Amino acid sequence: MSDDLNQLQDMSLQKNQNKVALIIGAGDATGGAIAKRFAQGGYITCMTRRNVDKLKTLVNEIEQQGGKAYAFGSDARKEEQVIQLIEEIESNIGEIDVMVFNIGANVPCSILEETARKYFKIWEMACFGAFLVGREVAKRMVPRQRGTIIFTGATAGLRGSAYFAAFAGAKHALRALAQSMARELGPQNIHVAHVVVDGAIDTEFIETTFPEIYAKKSQDGILNPEHIAENYWHLAQQPRDAWTHELDLRPWMEKW
Repeated sequence: MSDDLNQLQDMSLQKNQNKVALIIGAGDATGGAIAKRFAQGGYITCMTRRNVDKLKTLVNEIEQQGGKAYAFGSDARKEEQVIQLIEEIESNIGEIDVMVFNIGANVPCSILEETARKYFKIWEMACFGAFLVGREVAKRMVPRQRGTIIFTGATAGLRGSAYFAAFAGAKHALRALAQSMARELGPQNIHVAHVVVDGAIDTEFIETTFPEIYAKKSQDGILNPEHIAENYWHLAQQPRDAWTHELDLRPWMEKW
């Protein structure tokens, strides 16, 4: 039985060779875990952050495990940088088969104190950047009639809580973007999915800033980035007769 499983894994690796998974916002937790999961599945993994130096450790880790990885310093809010990024990958590395948009923009603030500058910046990060990358990737996928686009959402995209007006507005817009793209691109064999991540994630930030929340880790009360990544992988491998558009991920004890 184990030989059969190994054979299936080898076939999957061969099938995905030369396919590219692009992770926009490959941070130290969720984004990095997603990048590693696709690399393990045989994809050439391209990753972006505004500071490319922060990706060196992740690239080394993927390569040490036998994968292929490339790092790019790119700001998803800048149209010219997004166009250049997609062109460079498609021309020099391979065809983008999967794109994951995973940029966070969660900055709570009272509506009485919120500034126009910060409100606009949060929208740029969480929604406008998603539009730019989604548009450019879709331009490549449509002629090929294949591809997967996944957007990382949040509960704020379903309801706006107090002190999260900017974040909720941006995430609502992201969810609407994903729905619109799915309805347009689905009939062209392009799978567009929106993942609602509801709950604290196992990160250094949560551990140091919210120790009372992090204490729930021993009870499976916060999200494990590797387990999130496994769900993204599953979305990208789904047969098209049973695609998921919206997927909710939350710990069993999370209130919703």
